[in-house]
Amino acid sequence: MWIEHSTRAQVTKVLDARLAEAANMVSSLLEDRRIAMAGEGAPVAIPLDPHHDYAHQLSCQIWSLQGTLVGQSEGAPDTQLTGSAGTGYSESTVGGETWRVYTVENRALGVRVMVGDSLGVRNRLVAGVIEGLLLPMALILPLLAAAIWVSLGQGLAPMHRLAEALRLRSPSDLAPLPAGPVPAEMRPMRGALDGLFSRLAAARETERDFTAFAAHELKTPLAGLRTQAQIARIAPDAATRARALHNIERSVDRTDRLVRQLLELSAVEREGAAADRLDLGELCAEICTDLAPLAEARGVTLRSEVPQGVELALPASAFLLHAALRNLVENAVQASPEGGSVRVSQDAAVLTVQDAGPGIPEALRARACERFVRGAQGGDGSGLGLAIARAAMERLGGRLELPASAGQGQRAELHLPGPG
Repeated sequence: MWIEHSTRAQVTKVLDARLAEAANMVSSLLEDRRIAMAGEGAPVAIPLDPHHDYAHQLSCQIWSLQGTLVGQSEGAPDTQLTGSAGTGYSESTVGGETWRVYTVENRALGVRVMVGDSLGVRNRLVAGVIEGLLLPMALILPLLAAAIWVSLGQGLAPMHRLAEALRLRSPSDLAPLPAGPVPAEMRPMRGALDGLFSRLAAARETERDFTAFAAHELKTPLAGLRTQAQIARIAPDAATRARALHNIERSVDRTDRLVRQLLELSAVEREGAAADRLDLGELCAEICTDLAPLAEARGVTLRSEVPQGVELALPASAFLLHAALRNLVENAVQASPEGGSVRVSQDAAVLTVQDAGPGIPEALRARACERFVRGAQGGDGSGLGLAIARAAMERLGGRLELPASAGQGQRAELHLPGPG
């Protein structure tokens, strides 16, 4: 349809130009008296350019303004080609056939020069052009389709083999894809799949380690609970029984903290990224108030020096900052000796938690934020506090830093994300 439309438009444009050219040529010849108009009798014959391929398809008539035929070309109809007055194009039906006519009205000579051709001739020209295009296409397209089919089949064969290999692979098999020749187009996808398998293997290993560490950390206080319960049951005196009950309470607290931190770590890892706002001073005061009983029980002074009343815009949930800060403060209280102090302060976009403990050993500093990693002194910690704080800050778009302490307590810094 597009070829037919464009071809017809071009043919019409070219042939209309030829009509106008022929009509103007005849009018010019009349003015130069190179064609003599008939007076009385038969109309004069009008010669057209015999060297033009299209000349014999044209019909020319010369009519006086009074309606008398004074000249015509060979083969032109006797009936007037068009009744349209003035100079320009028109269409008319003569003898049951539609004609496209260009008229030149020469008032100086008192004539109308009409040159026209049959639209049927134009239609045959258009049909010939389309036939000349479509016949070779009809022969070539099936061959081209077959070549494309074969080429696509061969080109996609490596992808089909890869898909089949992935379909037959065991869910537990996260090894890289087998080595072998790979088309250049598939190398990025193969590299991406190998990278994905590598990350999945690392995540699965971390998951297994997490499960094993969690089970171990839960088993230890539970075993202690059982032992202390047996001691309390067979205790020979009240002092032994009271000491056993105190140890039971301590084991329950440790187990409770471990379970709470495991749940908090899970919540941090799935927390959404919806933007939030909070008052940083209120957050620090709330956490210090919540942990005041723990600090008092350990003989540690806990205070916040962050002023209230200034709102902070966060790119993610405020829960993440709450979880990070609470775990740092709780760790600081646990690490500080009796009579020590824990201070929470702010300097621009950095929240600092300073304790009075021995600090993180240099040999352990690189692994301090890994899960279930605890200092040499052990204590009642689970080794999850710093891991939670780091994960929360990463989700928040900030970072956790633990500068060297030089034996004067440990400082933990929460670098808050900038605006936007």
